[in-house]
Amino acid sequence: MKAALSSSNYIWAALTFLLSFSKKKMVIERTTKNKLTITLSSSIDSFGLQRLIDYVKYLESTSKSKAKQSDVDKLADEVNASWWGKNKKRFIK
Repeated sequence: MKAALSSSNYIWAALTFLLSFSKKKMVIERTTKNKLTITLSSSIDSFGLQRLIDYVKYLESTSKSKAKQSDVDKLADEVNASWWGKNKKRFIK
């Protein structure tokens, strides 16, 4: 059984993957006890990088959640159904 990756390991793995396609240099510095600064080439895909950062924020914000995936899925279905009920006329004429 594989050990679960922490959010910092996800960041490192994803950044390493992004940079594996480039010969550009990446610098990671611990600037304070609670802060890391990552310097990347401007040629890195900023959209993909933003999605990675958003995912890591999600991992951090849900790391202590006791919600079950089935409960989350049910809530998402309810929200989507409600949204569709309110907006269907905008898309289907």
